[in-house]
Amino acid sequence: MDEQLREKIIEEVLEKIRTREGSGDAAPRKPAANLRGRSPDTAVSAPWPVHDAGSSGTGSGRTEGSGKPEFLIVHPKDPDSLRRMMSRTTARIGVGKCGPRLHTQTILKLRADHAAARDSVFQDADQTVLDSLGLFTVQTKCRDKQEFLTRPDLGRQLNDDASAKIRRECRMHPDVQVYASDGLSSAAVDANLSDILPILTDGLKEKGLSVGTPFYVRYGRVGVEDEISELLDAKVVCVLLGERPGLATAESMSAYICWRATVGMPESRRTVVSNIHRNGISPVEAGAYICDVIEQIYRQQASGVELQKG
Repeated sequence: MDEQLREKIIEEVLEKIRTREGSGDAAPRKPAANLRGRSPDTAVSAPWPVHDAGSSGTGSGRTEGSGKPEFLIVHPKDPDSLRRMMSRTTARIGVGKCGPRLHTQTILKLRADHAAARDSVFQDADQTVLDSLGLFTVQTKCRDKQEFLTRPDLGRQLNDDASAKIRRECRMHPDVQVYASDGLSSAAVDANLSDILPILTDGLKEKGLSVGTPFYVRYGRVGVEDEISELLDAKVVCVLLGERPGLATAESMSAYICWRATVGMPESRRTVVSNIHRNGISPVEAGAYICDVIEQIYRQQASGVELQKG
């Protein structure tokens, strides 16, 4: 089959699915009509210092039109238990099968989620989002996206122009330096940054902490925050970074926070707040929570495994 024709068919089927979902039809004649949905927001605590604050995404094949998780399995033995399981996970359970293979709708949803994940890696962040927040942009030593993906070491180092611009534009010796980076998901930046950054910076100022000039790092890995911390002599550094996308969501962001970060330090010194997206911990809620975490880090002058919870 011609590739363009195949893509056209896929798009038409997905459009029909979206239309069916929008109609709120809770009683389709065939189980195959129940395709898509989202799990309710959850808040799951993880062992300190990694704060996995929520579940993610829209991975399973179920509908939200009726308000209940629905499945494609015909005549399940215990449908109520299956619904409860589906409401607590984004794994693709309850999708059933058609003969020896998955339903066509399930396969198309899988392909669509995979395409969204690929796009989030290879596309750049929306410049209008960065401009609306007044962020200037610097770049690591990676020259393009391909080099960024194949040379993680270069993504942990600023190029010379970036270092000079940060020194010129940013406030020195802040209590907290916050910045954003694409990481492995530009979609996470587009979806979350406008909500989380103002909440975070305003909250830190209300706590009496001085906040450095925020900016954006293109082609950035987590470790570049160590160089930024040394460059600005920041007590605490926090990067809002797009995480590696999965099939559940392509918009997940994490905050990596460290006290007195230095180049070459062990990863165990970082504290992480993860799963920041609309179906995990919302960016507004995450911003407020990260303020509390940073305040504790500042008070104890420690982060990562050295930070005492409580």
